[in-house]
Amino acid sequence: MTPLLQIKNLQAEIAGKKILHGVNLDIGKGEVHAIMGPNGSGKSTLSYVLAGKPDYDVTGGEVLLDGANILDMAADERAAAGLFLAFQYPLEIPGVTTMTFLRAALNAQRKKRGEPELSSPEILRRVRTEAEKLGIDPEMLRRPVNVGFSGGEKKRAETLQMSLLEPRVCVLDETDSGLDIDALKVVADGVNRLRSPDRSMIVITHYQRLLDYIVPDVVHVFSKGHIVRTGGKELALELEANGYAEYVEEAA
Repeated sequence: MTPLLQIKNLQAEIAGKKILHGVNLDIGKGEVHAIMGPNGSGKSTLSYVLAGKPDYDVTGGEVLLDGANILDMAADERAAAGLFLAFQYPLEIPGVTTMTFLRAALNAQRKKRGEPELSSPEILRRVRTEAEKLGIDPEMLRRPVNVGFSGGEKKRAETLQMSLLEPRVCVLDETDSGLDIDALKVVADGVNRLRSPDRSMIVITHYQRLLDYIVPDVVHVFSKGHIVRTGGKELALELEANGYAEYVEEAA
């Protein structure tokens, strides 16, 4: 069976500095892959390149989503094709309420796919239903996007976006950053509800803690811009106990 997402010899740089040195990764439908590694190894760069963030120049390779090379697509086209990036540090958008943002995002994506836009009452019902599952206060939906939100509120808001947009591939870039244990459990529960046989996930993290709640099928060690080892979920425990030193040396 052809993987849902195929990353083939992906190479990328920023401001002339090469960061990704030939990343190869196949992710099947329904699979959750964790990517772990030290700071500066290129994990977040991988997520940005997949999402189409400006200033990151792809110098080689391809990324196939359902057989289509998303590197040929603009960022909004990648989103419409089913790719979602949850940021490590979600941006604030002053002047735009969270509900307005969600309505615009959902209908923009539906329009891109040739689907009819949803009415405001239908969107409101969907948002309220999903927000309640995540323990999001309705007042938060009336506030500007991420402005004054705690770390936990920002990550819950992103999980809400993900549940409404229903992506094919979810890329979670250090979702556990800035979360206390209670917020981590809530966000992880929201992510786990999105696991399905037709949806795949890439979970980027430094720490085993997150993987206690979002249990991966496969764990990869990332160092010096490429994958240096792959194993089962027990690999995360090994990394927690021994650190990344040996992999940094191997990749040097």
